[in-house]
Amino acid sequence: MRAAAFDGKGSLIRWTESAGEEPARVYVHGLGAAATVYHAHIAGHPLLAGRRSLFVDLPGHGISDRPADFGYTLEDHADALAAALDEAGVRGAEIVAHSMGGAVAIVLAHRRPGLVSRLVLTEANLDPGPRRTAGGSGIAAYSEEEFVHGGGFARVLERVGPAWAATMRLADPTALYRTAAWLLHGTRPTMRRMLLDCAVPRVYLQGGLSGELAGESELVNAGVRVVTVPGAGHNVMFDAPEAFVRAVAGIDDDAREQEVTEAAAAR
Repeated sequence: MRAAAFDGKGSLIRWTESAGEEPARVYVHGLGAAATVYHAHIAGHPLLAGRRSLFVDLPGHGISDRPADFGYTLEDHADALAAALDEAGVRGAEIVAHSMGGAVAIVLAHRRPGLVSRLVLTEANLDPGPRRTAGGSGIAAYSEEEFVHGGGFARVLERVGPAWAATMRLADPTALYRTAAWLLHGTRPTMRRMLLDCAVPRVYLQGGLSGELAGESELVNAGVRVVTVPGAGHNVMFDAPEAFVRAVAGIDDDAREQEVTEAAAAR
């Protein structure tokens, strides 16, 4: 386990890592989750093994500290993640990030482009005001007082199901609430705008069971490789791990580039 200070007051963001070749892969979890739980089985796959891998828990989650006076905005999380990568001596990393963590990764690439060489995003939040569900925006439907002290946290844990609840119950309620509220609020420019403008290779994984990806054609036209995974829901890494691994490994990327080149030549 390693750690880095992130708020100027001694609070620590923590991660575990395995040694290997550079560039590093950095795995970032979603709201109420933990990096190793969602991605250790991916990093250990034969197609991905041998690379330096960092599993980072964002502030308020997992093994990282949870200061009560921290803002927990997406920008705050991105700056804390940057502090971890600076401490680890990481540059030009591949960031593999899920859901809320994907939004944080996009902000990181926007604010600290030298830290990121590639983004692999799984159903990352791209726009403010997501659907009000039992998880992310359902949390923000409460006031902070109601969620933290009025039973809201317990009610959400009952609704999200045992798998998500297993990691969500490890998150600090205040941190969870503030992160969800800021996720609902979004960023300026929006996460979508930052992703469209990002210069590094980008892959966006969408579970086929989650429905169509809003604005997919705009993302594709901007060079984002959108991969819809049949039979998978929001947690593609659990529902279709082989497809997930192939996307992280970049398998089929060369074939896709050839198709794009041939299509352009035909026009």
